Amino acid sequence: MFQLSTPVCLLGGLFGLLLLVSVQMAQTPASMCTPLKTLNYSLSHRQQYMKHNFPINYTIRVHSYEVFKLSNISTMRLQAEDLVLQRLWFLVNQGVLKKIIRVLPEKHPSRSYASELERRFKDAEGVFVQSHPAEVFQQELPETIQEAWDHLTEEPDRVLESRWRFATPKALLDNFCHTMHCLFSECFCSREQQQNCCSASYWRKGKKKKNEAERTAG
Repeated sequence: MFQLSTPVCLLGGLFGLLLLVSVQMAQTPASMCTPLKTLNYSLSHRQQYMKHNFPINYTIRVHSYEVFKLSNISTMRLQAEDLVLQRLWFLVNQGVLKKIIRVLPEKHPSRSYASELERRFKDAEGVFVQSHPAEVFQQELPETIQEAWDHLTEEPDRVLESRWRFATPKALLDNFCHTMHCLFSECFCSREQQQNCCSASYWRKGKKKKNEAERTAG
């Protein structure tokens, strides 16, 4: 029986490890950008549909892990690659959209918007899954990410009361949008701005410019 020499075996193992790392650290596939930009277009109307069409200070109950902000990404990046965080992002916002739709009556003026947003989200998720080898989704997750995953997939009636949070639909979709730009920055930011996409100050400046433009137009 033919046997590989030890150096060849080591080389093969090293190549396999490098291949795995390259998959984990790969940039966002170009195929992802079209559905994400379509999703981003829908999110650009979130103020009208998720703020103006709701009572002032209206909130919905979500899991604490569904309040997923840029600061969470900064912390989690110390322990996980972006591909893992992208998987978590899809899981988080799947739950967020379901909870928003659940509180909207059929004839609510924002119901069709939320349903369309969910459809476009699922389209992007489908492309995401197709863009990566199946092995990527079978890899063991870092402990902290696995903990978040387990809590997010827990049956609602088993979730501890201390795990629930209240947030406005608009705030949840703000988080949705900002973290999408951060984790899939190649689709939205120039190479020079990609770090800025994950900065809260970047989004505050953008909001300030938008408000100034609206006042000038008014």
